[in-house]
Amino acid sequence: MRRRAALLATGLALPAIAKAQGFPNRPVKIVVPFPPGGAADITARLLGEHMAPLLGQPVVVENRPGAGGNIAAEAVARAAPDGHTAFLGGATILCANKYLYRSAMPFDTMRDFAHVSRVSVGTTLLVTRADRPWPDFAAMAAAARGARLSAGNSGLGTVSHLSLSKLAKEARIEISHVPYRGLAPSLNDLLAGNLDLIFDGMPAIVPHVREGRLRALAVGSAKRVTYVPGLENVPGMAELLPGTDMDMEFWYCISVPAGTPPATVRRLHAATVAAARAPGYADKLLPLGFNAVTDDSPEAFTDFVRRQDPVWRDLVAVSGAQLE
Repeated sequence: MRRRAALLATGLALPAIAKAQGFPNRPVKIVVPFPPGGAADITARLLGEHMAPLLGQPVVVENRPGAGGNIAAEAVARAAPDGHTAFLGGATILCANKYLYRSAMPFDTMRDFAHVSRVSVGTTLLVTRADRPWPDFAAMAAAARGARLSAGNSGLGTVSHLSLSKLAKEARIEISHVPYRGLAPSLNDLLAGNLDLIFDGMPAIVPHVREGRLRALAVGSAKRVTYVPGLENVPGMAELLPGTDMDMEFWYCISVPAGTPPATVRRLHAATVAAARAPGYADKLLPLGFNAVTDDSPEAFTDFVRRQDPVWRDLVAVSGAQLE
């Protein structure tokens, strides 16, 4: 009886030992480069909620804002390459920042990370106050050719600043850039009538469009974002500026430190893709203006990041922004 009990106890312990020696054997942390409450933070928390049961460990979110996302990215790049620390990166941080910060860039996108998969894609939304005399994009552009309009952005080098710079070039209009420390203060000034335009991420803007305080003039992507309730009829750049390469789509992704074992990267990829394809994840992103998207493999996503590099290099060049 004692021998059988000992064998039974040993057998029951084997799965726990195997799990402790493998990945993951403790909570997985997703480092978010922006404050709580924004699109990146919401994306990470939704993703973690769906990844946790797939990995068999809690998935926690740590917010580390600052330096355009570089603080969080550097922290993850220097973390132990064991899969337990992941980065919710994005297009501006992984592709644009190297051209914005140049010699002050604290990490290399391709050398210091193993890229797993994209998890969402979104675009920018061009809005004005509902009482402004511009019923559509064409009327706004005509007004901007007669007098320089003011537009708020979330800070130099942000996707809103790059979007506005690209729009001004392709539409051949004059815009006075007014930089703010984030979207919230610029949105407040637009609502107060102190700005003419904002061209920024959707989550905080769309509710004001639906409630009639703001008028949507365009989406920054080439095509319409028919998946966002209330914006189905807002034209995209291919309609408004045909013949240009204006397509302001940006994405969020999961990356881990370089040197993470390939088997761990594959395990994270499987969990990330399954979570991003879960209905509960996608359904909650759509009202925010984001669509779930994944990559077939870590290698496919790594190739995508490499191809995106010149796209964001050119956007930075158009903006003329340089940060230190």
